[in-house]
Amino acid sequence: MITDREAPLPRPITLVTGGSRGIGAATALRLARDGHDVALSYVRDKDAAERTAEAVRAQGARCAVLRADTGQEADIERMFDEVVAELGPLTGLVNNAGVTAPLGPLADATTEDLRRVVDVNVLGVLLCCRRAARDMGARGEGSIVNLSSAAATLGGPGDYVHYAASKAAVDTLTLGLAKELGPVGVRVNAVAPGIIDTEIHAASGAPDRAAQAAPGIPLRRPGTAEEVAAAIAWLLSADAAYATGTVVRVAGGR
Repeated sequence: MITDREAPLPRPITLVTGGSRGIGAATALRLARDGHDVALSYVRDKDAAERTAEAVRAQGARCAVLRADTGQEADIERMFDEVVAELGPLTGLVNNAGVTAPLGPLADATTEDLRRVVDVNVLGVLLCCRRAARDMGARGEGSIVNLSSAAATLGGPGDYVHYAASKAAVDTLTLGLAKELGPVGVRVNAVAPGIIDTEIHAASGAPDRAAQAAPGIPLRRPGTAEEVAAAIAWLLSADAAYATGTVVRVAGGR
């Protein structure tokens, strides 16, 4: 007979936005290994999302796959509702979805590209954090991890000043929201990756960017999605119970 003392603790339920590929997929898999049930969102590549979900489920975790454009408020609200309906109340949120737009100087950026970066990287993160603040704050527990970037402090000159600016906003959001939600038991942190070897560089028009950047990185190599996922998983874990309002830099020394 299992007594109350011996009953297993409920599994954490964590939503990873943009969880179909790259850092998001690595994070979903790492969290499954750490005992989380996972929801992951995608915008276009359903096949990639389903492959990630299969890998998550192979670790013994439940996984919900949701299509949502985090640049759209209605999609965000529906996404959160569906996660709760399929898995239960969220205990964790990883705001991973983000866009860089084409690389190049700010003078060459189109207004459409600038708006898309702000809509997804700033407004989308704000809206996801707002919903999580409401839900987690009402329950008195939870943890949010935002994906920032080393570009937030380096500026991204010549590549993506607009992206760097959006990630600096994420840093400020993380700090302010951590102070706001700390008294109700919700932690808010961020991870700031440097040059990570994922498909995002190809999507930005520079598939070899990670390898070419290696000589300028103190560790002389780009990072991996799994290395970033490890930092995210730590921030969501009980080992980081006293960490809030911090930005963990995973950038090889940059």
